Amino acid sequence: MKISGRMRKFFKNPTDNEWNNWQWQIRNRITTLNDLEKIIRLTKDEKDGIRKVLKEYRMAITPYYASLMDEENPLCPIRMQAVPTIYETHKSKADLHDPLAEDRDMVAPNLVHRYPDRVLFLITDQCSMYCRFCTRRRLVGQVDKPRKAEELEKAFEYISKNKKVRDIIISGGDPLTTSDEHLEYILKRLRMIKHIEIIRLGSRTPVVLPMRITDNLIKMLKKYQPVYLNTHFNHPKEVTEESKAACERLADGGIVVSNQSVLLRRINSSYIVMKKLCHLLLRMRVRPYYIFQCDLSEGIEHFRTPVSKGFEIIERMRGHTSGLAVPTLVVDMPGGGGKVPIFPNYLISMSENATVFRNYKGFISVYQDPVERDCSCETEKDFMKDPVAHSPDGLGHLFDKRKVSIEPKE
Repeated sequence: MKISGRMRKFFKNPTDNEWNNWQWQIRNRITTLNDLEKIIRLTKDEKDGIRKVLKEYRMAITPYYASLMDEENPLCPIRMQAVPTIYETHKSKADLHDPLAEDRDMVAPNLVHRYPDRVLFLITDQCSMYCRFCTRRRLVGQVDKPRKAEELEKAFEYISKNKKVRDIIISGGDPLTTSDEHLEYILKRLRMIKHIEIIRLGSRTPVVLPMRITDNLIKMLKKYQPVYLNTHFNHPKEVTEESKAACERLADGGIVVSNQSVLLRRINSSYIVMKKLCHLLLRMRVRPYYIFQCDLSEGIEHFRTPVSKGFEIIERMRGHTSGLAVPTLVVDMPGGGGKVPIFPNYLISMSENATVFRNYKGFISVYQDPVERDCSCETEKDFMKDPVAHSPDGLGHLFDKRKVSIEPKE
């Protein structure tokens, strides 16, 4: 990457080796108003707002990501994600301190267990950049360090004893802000547990710190396959030669990369912007996976859109571009209800023998059901004792005719 003049001036002419070193980038993050105003132009009101926000929330912007910000335009989509504004001091009536009730579902220190077969493992509170719309803003940046090995022990014990858990989502903070050695320690411990099938990493480093995706990191991750990585591009301007190279290194190393965008007002709240982003992602072998409705965390109402805006975006993408380019719109239910997918309604009517659908153009057609309706599978009995494959919970009680109604517990 060619280092811009303003970056060279502020960071006192760093060498290419320094600039491309992820640890140098973290050490030199922009964390104060004094530093920020030397990189972008700020009005007096903007400066006053930043001072107020920094009394409550952290700011940290990698030099790389700061170099993508427009120096003049406060509506730059990069700048809006990284630079605090006075709006963060506003607490709306809908805001929640822990909007997804993760603290309630914490079964061991740093371990959240909400879904039957997967857990969320929070191994650090540090991110390379603190996004202004962060769901976990109540937690991140408090100590800016990874959890020590002894702080993770109870989580490992819980996972090893719970044989229904097959999928681990390693998050934080950002797990790739930890050293290769510390991350390998965690991966190695997890792979010693026989019932763990899948390991996922949730990291924004390919977007805000692409130099973190080193050959040594890829070599280490390959030892613990299958490993998946969910990253977080929100706007086409984040797709650079550097971020593209990082994602391609991951793909070449056998790491499946998916993208989880957050729908952000005036940043990507446009089907044109979102479609362009998804096309760019596919070109660098990143699967558009989710668009999240922005959560109800404190101080971020100004980023939220009506749910109908996300619905409109999906409606205007589905059928108008390849299915691979259309992510799933989800709302992570306030109060800890989990993710709910939202789809345009293509089903018009259903009878005993036929179903009527519409397509993205409004074309209406009928699908006739077969005469033979027995859908039993002879081999189903082979998997009935598998605690993961056979999960007779929730609606399963109704489908299996063991209950005629169910009532959620308080």
